[in-house]
Amino acid sequence: MASKENYQVAVDILRCHLGMSLEEAHKELGIDQVTKTSATETQELLIGLNQDN
Repeated sequence: MASKENYQVAVDILRCHLGMSLEEAHKELGIDQVTKTSATETQELLIGLNQDN
């Protein structure tokens, strides 16, 4: 399994610029789902707040 840190920038680009979900971005990159860290959970909450506006 690939290290999450190695793919974080690619995941962020897919999510922010192409509007993919975390799961879609991981599938697109061909990486396994990784256990979320508290930082990732916080980022997802902030992304969710931003999309409501």
